[in-house]
Amino acid sequence: MNGNAPLPTGRAHLEALAGALVAVEADVERVDAWGRRLAGILMGGGRLLAAGNGGSAAQAQHLTSELVGRYRDDRPAFSAIALCCEGAGLTCITNDYGADEVFARQVRAHGRPGDVLVALSTSGTSTNVLAAVEAARDCGMIAWALTGRRPNPLADACADAVCADAPATATVQEVHQVVVHLLCAAFDCEVGASLALRSAEGTNR
Repeated sequence: MNGNAPLPTGRAHLEALAGALVAVEADVERVDAWGRRLAGILMGGGRLLAAGNGGSAAQAQHLTSELVGRYRDDRPAFSAIALCCEGAGLTCITNDYGADEVFARQVRAHGRPGDVLVALSTSGTSTNVLAAVEAARDCGMIAWALTGRRPNPLADACADAVCADAPATATVQEVHQVVVHLLCAAFDCEVGASLALRSAEGTNR
């Protein structure tokens, strides 16, 4: 992201976000499908792993907390781990194996065939997230990406991706937060915890 460009503030920030949200409407059915597929995997005893750096790490943790806890309505807990959270493990892996391995080694420890990795990167070029995706593929996992604009290596490396069409890191992260909530809502409706409110235009299925 270009740190030399003028910084959007106030209404300019809101206008940039509104435009990016309009663009992500094209991905709503994809995210709903992710939620339904994830529900089947986790109800069958599978696990979700999530990885990202900085603000994307916070969003990875937000996603997993909604699955282990709840999004809105009460339901059973499901297995989900944010790979950015365990301080001792992160520093141990970084010290012994290098920063690029910080997520990949955890994927190899926790991931099983058929599990899901959600990889978040606003640039789509974070080397440690890319290494996690490679490890996930080696483990027989499914990898989905949340990134900024295409083209980028992370979107290309994953089985599917939602790419926020925005130049600013902040806007990309705000779109990713909406996508996380869309994913959680679709998941909860599929597991039977919630009843979906369908739009006037029809259903998403």
